Amino acid sequence: MLNPKIETALNNQITKEEFSSRLYLSMAIWCEVNGYPGAADFLYKHSDEERMHLMKMIHYVNNRRGFAHLFAIEEPQSEYASLLDVFTQVLKHEESITEYINDIYGLTVEERDYSTGNFLQWFITEQIEEESLISTILNKIKLVGNDKAGMFHIDKELSEMSIKNTGVE
Repeated sequence: MLNPKIETALNNQITKEEFSSRLYLSMAIWCEVNGYPGAADFLYKHSDEERMHLMKMIHYVNNRRGFAHLFAIEEPQSEYASLLDVFTQVLKHEESITEYINDIYGLTVEERDYSTGNFLQWFITEQIEEESLISTILNKIKLVGNDKAGMFHIDKELSEMSIKNTGVE
């Protein structure tokens, strides 16, 4: 049976994962409307991945005889100044998700819930990969600055990245 403190923390994380999916969906829409189809593809895919994280967490809570809840979520931001702004916000958001997951992991140690701690290892590894990927993309965007040809190539690369990673985790 799932510890009530852990269940509450996981339910809060479910809300954060759902918000992440909607945030990346909103960002993808902005990119699509503003002439970045590759970035849009990448972020639509990223939105799907966040939904899969949400589902993974819901099933875990329910399988541990807890009760997963869906709470109201805030409306995500929909306007951005540039592609640099979009990916700066993505990195900031991923860093906050990493912090939340680490906090839950710390709670599992305090509460001696080693099964949930083990479950969270997948998310911890995923966050390391996400932050690294987004940092790399952000560095490339910063490198090209306002060069339109450079931005075109970055957008194309983002599209290729979304095609390569067709397996949603």
